[in-house]
Amino acid sequence: MVELETRELEYFVAVADELHFGRAAARLSIAQPALSKAIRRIETRLGVPLFLRSSRHVELTPAGEALQEHGRHALNAVAAAVRSARRAVDTQAHLRLVLKPGGDAGLLSGILAEYSHQPDARRVDILFSGPADRTDFLLDGRADVGLLYVPFDDLHGLDHETLHAEERVAIVPTTHRLAGLASVRMADLEGETLPRWKGVPGGDGTGPEVADVVQLLQMIKVSRMIGVLPRSLVDPLPPGLVGVPVSDAPPSRLVLAWNEQDRRPLLASFVAAALRVPPRTTGVVGAGADAAGVS
Repeated sequence: MVELETRELEYFVAVADELHFGRAAARLSIAQPALSKAIRRIETRLGVPLFLRSSRHVELTPAGEALQEHGRHALNAVAAAVRSARRAVDTQAHLRLVLKPGGDAGLLSGILAEYSHQPDARRVDILFSGPADRTDFLLDGRADVGLLYVPFDDLHGLDHETLHAEERVAIVPTTHRLAGLASVRMADLEGETLPRWKGVPGGDGTGPEVADVVQLLQMIKVSRMIGVLPRSLVDPLPPGLVGVPVSDAPPSRLVLAWNEQDRRPLLASFVAAALRVPPRTTGVVGAGADAAGVS
């Protein structure tokens, strides 16, 4: 059986991410010649080329793409295992909650207040992430629990409970052809420019890349694109913009998610407290528990 050490996987993933040996070496704080030799040793051991190299260009081979995907999962699993082992003996452990700015549908204060009444309540640290990496925070152990949006966030490897479900609205300038309608259908949005979210592969967006809702609203305001978002993320809207309900868009669900391997009573207590907080009524289309709970 071919075996790779964790350090070797870290070397490979760094080069695969950067597609540049110099930048990868700087990221790893090692010399570039040593990194190049390490990658060649990995390729020799595996018996397949992982990169196509030229004096100006580095790209992954199909074998390299496969190893990048699985190697990253392996590194996340190792990191999570180490963190879990340390937390298991830490009687003063606290919870780390990850969310995107404004991505709590107005529920976070109530959740924290409800949890604070638990006899075993601990400190809760709040972490903010970009548009696409909250799942990574939960899988690699940087966070214990997170607020994610379905269908936008990947729930693979996570358990979750729905806290809030709401309609999605098309955000348009007040001068837009759809602005005065009571509601629209997805077919009415055909031909419109939608955003590409930074760090989020795929999607239907063809417009400029945006990193967060603030940037998106600015671009909508100058008529560069429109957006379709959960109502709570854009309520209230700034002047010059309106939200038109999209009647046939699947509802957006705010879920509380955690690593499916995490069965600590500390986490179960937090989840139970969160489920006791009633959802907001504005834009709610139904909510309820929908996944395996923490035992």
